[in-house]
Amino acid sequence: MSSMDPILLDIPEVIESERLTLRCPRAGDGRIMFASAEASRAELNPWMPWSEGQTLDDAEKFARRSHAEFILRESLPYMILRQEDGAHVGNTGLHRIDWEVPRFEIGYWCRTSMSGKGYITEATATLERFAFDTLHAKRVEIRVDDRNEKSWRIPERLGYTLEGILHNDATDATGVARSTRVYAKVR
Repeated sequence: MSSMDPILLDIPEVIESERLTLRCPRAGDGRIMFASAEASRAELNPWMPWSEGQTLDDAEKFARRSHAEFILRESLPYMILRQEDGAHVGNTGLHRIDWEVPRFEIGYWCRTSMSGKGYITEATATLERFAFDTLHAKRVEIRVDDRNEKSWRIPERLGYTLEGILHNDATDATGVARSTRVYAKVR
């Protein structure tokens, strides 16, 4: 992989799974993501510092930056859309990419009303397969706040190995020290 500049890779802007469509954000998607985040603010705030005080303009700037990062292959963000009706489930993506390895980190968040239906597990498994099968990943990671059991159950359900807990490695939205669980699958 290291011999080719990643910007030359043909990476699909849309990936489908059994029930979901993963689609790269684009201009105009800010309102969709903002509505989901707004409806899920209470659940997102403890884990996603960006959600506190986010405006519609912030969400639109995020959508446009995400598309630019996708084109540059700096990050591969995707919106999670339910195939049956196009409803926005949440966001995911391959982040903190090291193309030399190649190594990817999967991140995700879910709209509260869509939680508990297996959508994030399905989206994560889909991105994992894509990373290993298409992008020839040697490592896929998922990093989760140690206190967010609902979120760290996903890599456990998918057979990831808990490699360790980074104690007091970051602060949460309120400035309190938090620890991060690091899960991985390697080829």
